[in-house]
Amino acid sequence: MTLSTAEARARSAADALAAAETAHREADQAARAALHRLSQAREEAARAGARLESAREKIAASAARIMEARGLTPHELAVALSGVPRSPAEEVEARLARALAARERLGPVNLRAEQDLAEAEASGAALLAERDDLTEAIAKLRAAVRSLNQEGRGRLLAAFERVDANFRKLFETLFEGGEARLELVESDDPLEAGLEVIARPPGKKPQTLSLLSGGEQALTALALVFGVFLTNPAPVCVLDEVDAPLDDANVERFCALLSDMSSRTTTRFLTVTHNPITMAHMDRLLGVTMSERGVSQLVSVDLQTAERLAEAV
Repeated sequence: MTLSTAEARARSAADALAAAETAHREADQAARAALHRLSQAREEAARAGARLESAREKIAASAARIMEARGLTPHELAVALSGVPRSPAEEVEARLARALAARERLGPVNLRAEQDLAEAEASGAALLAERDDLTEAIAKLRAAVRSLNQEGRGRLLAAFERVDANFRKLFETLFEGGEARLELVESDDPLEAGLEVIARPPGKKPQTLSLLSGGEQALTALALVFGVFLTNPAPVCVLDEVDAPLDDANVERFCALLSDMSSRTTTRFLTVTHNPITMAHMDRLLGVTMSERGVSQLVSVDLQTAERLAEAV
């Protein structure tokens, strides 16, 4: 064999190898494309299977609704709608299916229905009777409240007029002139109205209690308190330092009024005071003394008895 022949064979073998490699690459690409198409086909088959299952469920649900509503299968309903007459046996079966479906829709039979109805009617009658009783009781209560309010308004107005009249007289006595009055304000209903004190001491204009001086406020308040006591006397009245804002002349007026109140009523007046003028007008003095350090002693002095003893001496 010559060298040229060997070279020719080598070139032929190289060409065949190249052709084989090309064919192998093409076959590999074709296999990959086939695998890709197979994967797509499997995915499409899975989706189609899911759609088929969903369609079957919808068909089953539709068949159940048709059976519940009409007592027929889809085929029987199609036959009935198509106008094709059914055999007597099919008709009986269809009617039986409808009757069974209707019975299922009714649910189980309540054997206590009649007894439950009687109990419900009795309970309803009792509730109606209770409602009528409550309605009647509410009407009676409202009527009683209206009657009490009407009576309360009458009594309040009568008491207000008496207190106002007493207050006017006592104010003129304490101030030796002037005028004062009580007014119901902020509402036409006496039970909801507020009270306003209008006072005019001698030489001044009418004004509310808050605009008066301290002494004038004290005398006006005393006139109002004593006016209430004259209207509805109480067994005891405690006056705590009511004469503190008063000057000597007004203290004398206060003591004169207190003496007059004691004679006109059965009320016992207890006055807490440090004013010597007030103490001089009292019937009895009660005080606390400390004769020994740390030892307190209550002292009572009857001024009338003390005056008689002093005159006797």
